[in-house]
Order: sequence, then structure tokens, then C-alpha cells
Amino acid sequence: MFIPKSSFEVLEDTKPDDASLPAFMVSTTRGFLPRMDPIVTLPPEFEAVENLLQSMPVRTQSGKPGLLATGQLGDAVHRDLPDLTEQVEKYRDNLPMMNALYRDYSFLASAFLLEPCHMRFIKGEPYGLGRSFLPAQLSRPIVRCSELAGFKPFMEYAGSYALFNYRLQNPDAGLEYSNLRLIRAFEHGLDPTSSEAGFVLVHVDMVKNSGPLVHGTMSCLRALDEGDILPARERRKAFNEGLSDIVGAMQKVNGVMETMWIKSKPRSYTSFRTFIFGITSQSMFPDGVVYEGVNDGKPLSFRGESGANDTMIPLMDNFLQVQMPDTPLTEILKDFRDYRPSNHRQFLLEVKKCSEELNAKDFALAIGVERDSSMTAEDLYLVKESRSLWLKALDQVRDFRWRHWCFAREYILKQTSHPTATGGSPIVTWLPNQLQAVMEEMTEISDSVGARTGPMELGQDCEDIMDLVDRQRQGLRKEVEKYCQERGVSAN
Repeated sequence: MFIPKSSFEVLEDTKPDDASLPAFMVSTTRGFLPRMDPIVTLPPEFEAVENLLQSMPVRTQSGKPGLLATGQLGDAVHRDLPDLTEQVEKYRDNLPMMNALYRDYSFLASAFLLEPCHMRFIKGEPYGLGRSFLPAQLSRPIVRCSELAGFKPFMEYAGSYALFNYRLQNPDAGLEYSNLRLIRAFEHGLDPTSSEAGFVLVHVDMVKNSGPLVHGTMSCLRALDEGDILPARERRKAFNEGLSDIVGAMQKVNGVMETMWIKSKPRSYTSFRTFIFGITSQSMFPDGVVYEGVNDGKPLSFRGESGANDTMIPLMDNFLQVQMPDTPLTEILKDFRDYRPSNHRQFLLEVKKCSEELNAKDFALAIGVERDSSMTAEDLYLVKESRSLWLKALDQVRDFRWRHWCFAREYILKQTSHPTATGGSPIVTWLPNQLQAVMEEMTEISDSVGARTGPMELGQDCEDIMDLVDRQRQGLRKEVEKYCQERGVSAN
């Protein structure tokens, strides 16, 4: 199916056996997961890469210490890894395989660059400096793989660290959490009960629910586009059904997100977090990183892996037309948009454009419609349902972002003084920038439609939602001020 007024196709059949298509294409079935389960094993030409990756983790699959446990990965890369860029070219037309190669080279590159920081961290010292030079046997293949697969030549959330980094223990058991295992890991992640595995696999488990989210969004946009075909009442019913699907999908996503507390412990996070830092805005790489044989020897800089690069919440922001403040923090949010699969990036742009052209927000809220004497009681009820569902969809975005802030507080702010998140954003102020924006949007909408008072009030559920928003806005402001004072940073 196609996004209305667009040539962008959202897949219903993900064509898992078609190697000519990118691994990541948006679908109504798998959502933002790859079209097929990730490729686990590399071709035999890349045996040296495979061997290094298996011997790399702090704790290997056998349970024995790996190269990162003793700081020996760098030496092993120089000694045992040839430049296999020519071998990469053999698979240039197999895009899922190219994605697997990109994933594996990005794991090696990040581990190589950040290994010195890890060795200092386990001694209780500051991170210090990472390696500022990526040798040709890593730089040339990762650049070529990333060009062909559509990523930056550095570890990304979807294409590498998380969404293309799971395997099924039992292929017949599907995507149940207990059946998921990591393909690659830095620390203890090959043990499915470890915090590293939990951190990654909870993200996979969340995104498993993104198919219905995409489907609900498409249903809403199609209902709006069929205004000349559907009678007004049927059009609104179809729109509300799509909104209901969106709310239901986001409730499942948030329910899975809550399991992070159990599956990945706050005190364990900082030990494997070292390896997912980026280059941009990090003290470990003040002058960037030189990729040997690339960019005329000039340093390069990329943001690190971050769950903020997931596509679900940006989809909601774009469809629901959430307005972000004009701040430097929002500029970082825009920069993050480049760190996702190219198909996801285009999908987000097309949804934003379509939602605005079809006036989705105006249709949902129907401001002033209660003064239209031609509206029947049933019509007004359906408008109230649209308003309520729109507010509830925004509330799911708020719930997601509030929990993300709680994670940042408990997993990072209380565990380390390092001032930036893995993606290079300011750890204290960046998440609150977006969280405050969605709560302000909810307050404005609630007031404009009379959600809590008047003839079209939306009922107890929405009143409870807005009461919580009022409390959280005040609490968040105080928390941010507290952490800014403690860390000596500006709240703006």
C-alpha cells in the first residue's frame, strides 16, 4: 500500500527472500524490524572477522574471558585481520548480507576505538581518550558496507547494535522474548540473562509491536484521503479505528518498555555502555577519528548508537504534529534523523507531509464543531471519540518519553558523571526538551477542546491523564533544575 499523495510504498508482504531489497523497509506486519530475521553467520571469506567477533566479548560464548577482558583486541586486529574490502564487493547486490557485514564491522570498529576507555573504566578511572585512528582493515570495509547498506560508517541502533542483532534460538518459536538471543556482544551479552542482552533485546521486543502502529497510521491517513469517497460519518469512524489501533500498539510498546527494569539492571548498564559511545561531542575523541585511506586523511565524526534513533516515537511526532521548541536541543533531535535506515527516514518525511496536507490534527480535534447545529448526537459522539483518542495517543508518547527520562536518571545520572549520552546529546537536558514539548502540546489541546470542562468534556480517563501531565510538568522542571545545579550545567 502507498502513503496517500505519495509514491512511498509500505510493504504488506515483506519479501524476506528477496536479497535485492534493503534489509530495512517499513511494513504493516514487521513494522520497523528488518524484513527478515537478521543474518547470523558471515560468508567463509570473512572467517577472520567472524573469529575476532567470537573471541572479542569480555565473556565469550564459552564463558571464558575474551579479548576485551584484557585489552588485547587492538593487537589482534593489527595481527589477524586482513583488509577484506574486495571480498565485500562480491556481495554488493545482496543487501541483507551487506547489512550483516556492516553490523559486524561496526562492532569491531567501536570495540577497537573504545577499548582503551573500557580498560580505564574497569579500573575506576575516567574514560580518557579513545583510539583516534581506525586502520585500513576496518576503515575501508566499514565505509564500503555502509555505502551499500545505507548507513553511516559507524555503529547505528537499527542497522547494527539492536534491530539487526538478534537471532531466534528456535526458528519455530518466533519473536517471543524468551526465544531471542544476541548475535554480537561487547561484554556479557551472549548470555541471554545478562543486562547487556536484556538492554538490546527489550528494544527488539518493543519494536515487534510497530507493525500495528504503522498499520494504524496508514488507516488514519487513508481515511482522511478518502473524504470524497466515504460519507462523513464513515470517514470519521475509519479514522477513529486507526487511532484506536495506534493507541493499542503504543500501549503494548510501553508495556514491554517497562520490563527493562527487570531485564537490564541500572548498575550494570555503564559497564557495557562504554562501547556504544560515538565520536561527536565526546571527550574521548576531541579531534574526531581518522579513517585510514578515507576522506583524504581528515578526521571524521559520527554520533553513537542510541535508542533515540528508533523510528516509533518520531512516527508519532510526525503524524500527531507535535511541535518541538526552537532550541539547540531540538537541532540535535533533527541530526539524529540521519542515523536510521534510509527507508525509515523517507517514511517519516512522507508521513509528516501527508498528515499536514490532509489536516489530520484539525480533523481529529474539529475545534468549534459543537457550535454546528447540523451535527447529530452521533456525529458529536464520534468527534469526542476522535479527540479522546488523539489525546490518548499523545499520552502514550508522553508515557514513553517519561519512562525514557526515568531510565536516564536511574541508569546514567545516578551512576556516572559523564556529561553526554551515547549519541552525544547533553544527558540532563535533552530528553526533557522533547518530554516538555509533548506535555505542552497535550495541555494546549486539552484546553482548546474543553477536555476537562464544558459540554464536550472527554470523561474521567482524559481528566486523569491531564492531572498526571500537570504533576509531571512540575516535577520534571524541578528534577532538571536539581541535576543542572549538581552538575554545573545550564538548564537551557
